[in-house]
Amino acid sequence: MSVIVWWLVTAVMVAAHSASAGSAGVVELYWEVENQFRSPDCTEGVVIAINGTFPGPTIYANAGDTVIIHVKNKLSTENVVIHWHGIRQNGTPWSDGAAGVTQCPINPGETFTYKFTVDKPGTHFYHGHYGMQRSAGLYGSLIIDAAKGKREPLRYDGEFNLLLSDWWHESVLSQELGLSAKPMRWIGEAQSILINGRGQFNCSLAAQFSNATAQFSNTSLPMCKFKKGDQCAPQRLHVEPNKTYRIRLASSTGLASLNFAVQGHKLVVVEADGNYITPFTTSDVDIYSGETYSVLLTTDQDPSQNYWISVGVRGRKPKTPPALTVLHYVTAPSSQPPSSPPPETPRWNDFDRSKNFSKKIFSAMGSPPPPRKFRKRLILLNTQNLIEGETKWALNNVSLVVPATPYLGSVKYKLRRGFDRKPPPPNFPMDYDIMNPPRNRNTTKGNGIYVFPFNVTADVILQNANGLDANASEIHPWHLHGHDFWVLGYGEGKFRPGIDEKTYNLKNPPLRNTVPLYPYGWTALRFVTDNPGVWFFHCHIEPHLHMGMGVVFAEGLNRIGKVPDEALGCGLTKQFLMNRNNP
Repeated sequence: MSVIVWWLVTAVMVAAHSASAGSAGVVELYWEVENQFRSPDCTEGVVIAINGTFPGPTIYANAGDTVIIHVKNKLSTENVVIHWHGIRQNGTPWSDGAAGVTQCPINPGETFTYKFTVDKPGTHFYHGHYGMQRSAGLYGSLIIDAAKGKREPLRYDGEFNLLLSDWWHESVLSQELGLSAKPMRWIGEAQSILINGRGQFNCSLAAQFSNATAQFSNTSLPMCKFKKGDQCAPQRLHVEPNKTYRIRLASSTGLASLNFAVQGHKLVVVEADGNYITPFTTSDVDIYSGETYSVLLTTDQDPSQNYWISVGVRGRKPKTPPALTVLHYVTAPSSQPPSSPPPETPRWNDFDRSKNFSKKIFSAMGSPPPPRKFRKRLILLNTQNLIEGETKWALNNVSLVVPATPYLGSVKYKLRRGFDRKPPPPNFPMDYDIMNPPRNRNTTKGNGIYVFPFNVTADVILQNANGLDANASEIHPWHLHGHDFWVLGYGEGKFRPGIDEKTYNLKNPPLRNTVPLYPYGWTALRFVTDNPGVWFFHCHIEPHLHMGMGVVFAEGLNRIGKVPDEALGCGLTKQFLMNRNNP
């Protein structure tokens, strides 16, 4: 059966996306977060582990389940929070896990309980959202299957889960210090790309093919030799011939945009950010930080051979070798390496190729269409600037500094001094030259937020521009907490109000929670403000958020339910709660 016919036959089952409340269960976990020595890429360093594992434990649940996770912070000198990336937190904004936005960070020695409902199946992950702890290894997978008694509209014989990340040998605390230095000390490119927390820095799985690593190293890397228990030994994917496998991909990278390919095999992309899409076939997948995908792979190649799985860097000049592992046909010798070099990662700055991939993604038949008109609109100019010699990122000339009192507590309890009540600008001067470095290199810090009426349609236009250096505009993957949004379109150059709206896809735009903003271009999003709470919207590149590239949305403020006191025991809310509870 062809992919198209297969989809048409099963598309009527899209309704299985929703949970059946009657079959809901409870997933309850107890976690301890602590530092640990490990060797993710064969070089020892410190990672943030959960219950002694890195990456953290994979969470499995069914749509409709309640997930309860008790997180104890055993980091002796650092706070911690965990964000459940892709979970919309309907009715539980205090469990979103964004420090300073939805909760106070968990102090060393303390425990905080996250409790939320997962409402639909999909591929997600979780990660630290305090400082740059995601880059220190605080992440893991979160897989939501169909509600009990229901089936997803996908057919396959087996499943693999691949969590992709990048890894530095420099400590995260050192990186953070460098980003705030005058002048800034940039973190540089990662030493390694990891697949499920495993990579190889000082050796190569493909050393027999001299050109496989030559562009990334001044010397040829030796062949990797592993002994039992090595933490950097790759996890092979063992498959049977003539079967179809679902590969779940999630990118928790701190910096790198990635490209995933399996030698000799086509991939059918069927899910993006926990939402079904119209299937399409490709030889490789571009995946940006914060994105997730599911692809179907059919093992229809020579069963006597093994094949490379390659994850290379895109969007940045590659100084990090691709991560490699092997698709092992069980009919081939396990120790037999693939007979030819790994797939070559597409050219790093072929942005047209990247855009073409993004433009192939359409919602699945039966998915909800977007409202045809918006009521509120923001046009956010993304710039790199300076504040008293510090390099910062800004939106509409405001670089975000999250306050000590979580926004959720300030709006819930009407604490006027919690943050600046004047919102940031809703747009920017349309004569701004996006193609050249900013004429005014200075910007300001701020912590104001955008407050939306409840249940209205809001558009956000992300506008990219040149950075401080000439001919420098980067890809920025933007992630919205608390919502999925429709991606209405991408464009080149400066967004033209009243003109570019005519190019929007209002028929079948994909629902996402993370989307790329391409160099010197714009991306248009639409969402409905139907989830009472305060929600982060930010670049998912770790150092960029650290340098101020984010904004905060608030909606339905008079509809926010009772917030657990333990979520808000810091800043101004701490004294407020003490006074309320001890009149």
